[in-house]
Amino acid sequence: MVKYWETKSLESMTDQEWEGLCDGCAKCCLHKFIDDEEADQALPTQYIQQGEKIHYTNIVCHLLNTKTCACTQYSQRTKLVPECVKLTKDNLQDIFFMPQSCSYRRLYEGRGLPSWHPLLHKNKKSEMHKKGMSVRGKTVSDKDVDIEEFEDYIALWPVEDLD
Repeated sequence: MVKYWETKSLESMTDQEWEGLCDGCAKCCLHKFIDDEEADQALPTQYIQQGEKIHYTNIVCHLLNTKTCACTQYSQRTKLVPECVKLTKDNLQDIFFMPQSCSYRRLYEGRGLPSWHPLLHKNKKSEMHKKGMSVRGKTVSDKDVDIEEFEDYIALWPVEDLD
């Protein structure tokens, strides 16, 4: 069977193929920050520049269903949460702020899909959850914490990449 992600470039994929690459880990729904030394505060994702140190937290967007790792308002997410990460073919060059395990980032960097990716398993997301690569059971909602206290929620697990 031909695996489209091995024969097509990211830019040439159809919308359905592009969406199919998402492993559904929901790490993109985590709040990420950089330290701004001048202001001595954290800046949200939209201000992150390549080469800056990114701090991942276990604070997740309130729209995320943390059991299924799916957005409850996927089609409206960028309207409801303007800072929501919407990875597209046009902004692919900015993928550096995504975790190393992100399927889009892995393919962009020529590393292929990870062994736990849902496209490689009949049970879809179960292998990913079993390997601990999703946010399931590891997060708190941004509605339940003071985002100004993000330092208390910095996490290292989002940057792990098992393959």
